[in-house]
Amino acid sequence: MKLNIKRFLIVTLGTLILTIGLYFFLMPQKLVVGGVSGLSLAMNHFFPAIPVGGMMFIINAILLVLAYFLLGKDFLGYTLYSSLLLSGLISLLEFLLPMSSPLVDDIFLNLVFGILISGSGMGIILYQDASTGGTDIIAMILNKYLNIKVGISLMMADFLITMLGLFAFGVKIGLYSLLGVIINSVVIDKIIAGFNNKINMFIISEKYEEINKFIQEEMDRGTTLYHAEGGHTRDKKMVVNVIVSTREYIQVRQFVRRIDHRAFISVNLVTEVFGEGFTEPEKVERKS
Repeated sequence: MKLNIKRFLIVTLGTLILTIGLYFFLMPQKLVVGGVSGLSLAMNHFFPAIPVGGMMFIINAILLVLAYFLLGKDFLGYTLYSSLLLSGLISLLEFLLPMSSPLVDDIFLNLVFGILISGSGMGIILYQDASTGGTDIIAMILNKYLNIKVGISLMMADFLITMLGLFAFGVKIGLYSLLGVIINSVVIDKIIAGFNNKINMFIISEKYEEINKFIQEEMDRGTTLYHAEGGHTRDKKMVVNVIVSTREYIQVRQFVRRIDHRAFISVNLVTEVFGEGFTEPEKVERKS
């Protein structure tokens, strides 16, 4: 894989921001908001001899090995770098700046600021087609071998991790953590594509059949196919058009890039969509 310096620096920045949100706000308050960081925090409660950073490294190492054999080496790339960097930074902070108590004695403030900061970092990482490993890997494996949709797999994994946190730290912390998972999803979506609701994608690729099948069967979205012609070459082309959510956009873009690096993708932001699968238009009652 050829190193893209700009992308490398952006992924690094996103991981640093994610680390700050996790270590200084969520972890001291024992808020388990899904992901490997949340799982490691809960496991640390049962196995206190292993620090959270070390637990993250162990879990991520296992998942990355599984990803290599079950998903292929192309999946790793920046994900390997970001996951190892996150584990390393957490371990370093645990050594240099051990947090025996939260920064502020207010669980709600720690939740809000922790999610806003860590969610922003995660959004930056995802926008670069990377991730921090963890539940993303689990979701991709379940999708490939059990045909469970990626979004559902992620939701299931985060929910189970949050429930583990509930058993480890009590009902109050568990409920706050569940709220954090919901808020975190919203924050990541907004970072990825601003405050626009939907994204309209036009994809030109020789592998349009595979892309069309993926969008319809895995994303459960309808598509429109257009016949087109190159203005200069006069080559016949097929265009795949689909409107998706911000989270689905990342998944579609990753898939297209993975199977056809020569594909042309045009993206338009859409503030609202009416129709099947999206918002239903309000009925206007006529006055008699």
